Amino acid sequence: MDRTRHNNVLTVNLREAGYEQGKAVIRNVQLQVQSGELIGLIGPNGAGKSTTIKSILGLMPYLQGEIELGGANRRYAYVPEQPVLYEHFTLWEHLRLAASAYGIREEQFEERALELLERFRLSGERHHYPVKFSKGMQQKLMLIIGFLLEPDVYIVDEPFVGLDPRATGDFLELLEAERVRGAGVLMCTHVLDTAERICQGFILINDGTVVAQGGLDEVRVQAGSSSDASLFECFRRLT
Repeated sequence: MDRTRHNNVLTVNLREAGYEQGKAVIRNVQLQVQSGELIGLIGPNGAGKSTTIKSILGLMPYLQGEIELGGANRRYAYVPEQPVLYEHFTLWEHLRLAASAYGIREEQFEERALELLERFRLSGERHHYPVKFSKGMQQKLMLIIGFLLEPDVYIVDEPFVGLDPRATGDFLELLEAERVRGAGVLMCTHVLDTAERICQGFILINDGTVVAQGGLDEVRVQAGSSSDASLFECFRRLT
């Protein structure tokens, strides 16, 4: 893939990272996400994907490397696999808290929040408590908070878990609109058929290090697969 550094909204160089010095979980993980690009972070359970994301977010106790945010605002949104909720906050209060933390103006917040609630069919739940929602509805709230911020880069961990087909379609449409706006996306997922369809590039991790990287054609070459091999077939070969 042609990588032009000045277009990067996220540049990661992790020489090693872990929970204590001398016991690295990941090594030599390098990746870039450009403006308007969706990169899939792929790997089996225990391969180091979560550690990579935690390292990017600055949550690992031990890390050697550099993480650089680009873009106009140098702002990211993280959408976790497990929703993070406040027991005594309504849905609307969750959104207002996120907007306040990022300094979003009230009129801008209301317009964007109402639009997103309508899109994900949660308008009628705005004054209800998300801790009582289904897993799918809670995941929708996490996505809404991410889209509300309109960051330079999205870091999204297993976004399809719990979403019904309609909500999945809404999510993919909004993600495409954000890409067109210029946001970059790093998406960790096990849904390989969808990743193959929507991602412009892939980072395949196994046993704590990158085993293949690039567009699907490049991954096929690195995997020693045929020119028409699916991402799943490449995944099987590399992991």
